Amino acid sequence: MDEFEPFYRLAVAAAIGLTVGVERHWREREAASGQRTAGIRTFALIGMLGGAAGLVEAALPAGGAPGIVVAGIFLAFAGIFAFYKWREAQAESDFSVTTVVAAMVTYLFGVLAVVGDLRLAAAGAVGLTAILASREPLHRFIERLSWVELRSAIILLAMSFVILPLLPATPFGPFGGVSLRAVWSLAILLAAISYVGYVAVRVFGAGRGELAAGAAGGLISSTALTLGNARQAADGGDAHRLAAGAAVAGSVSYLRTAILAVGLVPALASVLLPPLILGALGMAAGAAWLMRGRIAAPHEAPPIGNPFDLAGVLKVALFLAAIGFAVRAASSVFGPAGIVAVSALAGIADVDAATVTVTGLPSLDIRIGALAIASAVAANTVAKAIYALVIGGARFGRLFGVISAVTLLVGTAAFLLARGVAG
Repeated sequence: MDEFEPFYRLAVAAAIGLTVGVERHWREREAASGQRTAGIRTFALIGMLGGAAGLVEAALPAGGAPGIVVAGIFLAFAGIFAFYKWREAQAESDFSVTTVVAAMVTYLFGVLAVVGDLRLAAAGAVGLTAILASREPLHRFIERLSWVELRSAIILLAMSFVILPLLPATPFGPFGGVSLRAVWSLAILLAAISYVGYVAVRVFGAGRGELAAGAAGGLISSTALTLGNARQAADGGDAHRLAAGAAVAGSVSYLRTAILAVGLVPALASVLLPPLILGALGMAAGAAWLMRGRIAAPHEAPPIGNPFDLAGVLKVALFLAAIGFAVRAASSVFGPAGIVAVSALAGIADVDAATVTVTGLPSLDIRIGALAIASAVAANTVAKAIYALVIGGARFGRLFGVISAVTLLVGTAAFLLARGVAG
């Protein structure tokens, strides 16, 4: 640490307190001077107090009890601050301890700014201020939150952070096997997409919600979103809106594939961009056709059921895992020589994997590479249409299937034309 760094770090500690203090002072800005426990000046001093405690701690000779100064000052400060806040609470009948906790955290961030990671301390202060400033939106969110939504969120968190780390990542079986962690990760992805769709419908209303969820799902996995919408349609959801959401996901997926392929191998642009862009436009036009007169405001949206059904999510995840296993088995039979066939098979479950694999091949023939990626996209489009029919039922399957078929025809014609022009 050079001679100027302690001054800089202490200044940051004060700035941390100042940042938090602005929010605390603003919230009690109508109180008369001397009627608030802590405002902008007090919190700036709290940050400096933490920084000064850190400087004193760092100046002590080695061998003593580490942290004794920081801990001692913290306990004394917390006791005094809590006492004054208690007196204010008695006078105003306000029993919130938020300011007390905020002051304690500000002190600790001040210490961290001096003796620890400066960036982490600054980021923590910004996060603390954002949480304090979000009181009203957070309270409204909790008031509107239903038990079903809370339960589903807890289940999703438990799936992600409790169960997933316990599952073995090593695959079992031939042809690369099946990994329990990979299957469970698919279930988490499907559940998360369903939950995002549920929230989107609650926020934007029926119609807009499905379209927003489709756009978000297309960035992650259009196949997973199509399967999730198909399952909702089978449970009685609006087939037109859900099919439109799946079409939007398909449109975004086409664009994502175009960006990925051309970004990795720019020479593919002349052959792949025309069919993929036309395919994206075709899917978007199909979604617009399905949504004619079906946009509702949030308060007009019909009651929504469970954000996701865990049993249904697991069934779809196992289905996708089985498809992936079949693709790997077929790939081992075809071998690397059948690049187009293998890409088409891989596209049944994941276009990105096929795109990255093809563009990463050494001495790639542009015509063969373009054909392989186009085959993966076409196979994925056909596969999603079949999934929609099998899982979503006749109405959802027919609506999504018509859009997929028209898009596939337009895209194929554009690909053949661009391939012929490219020579």
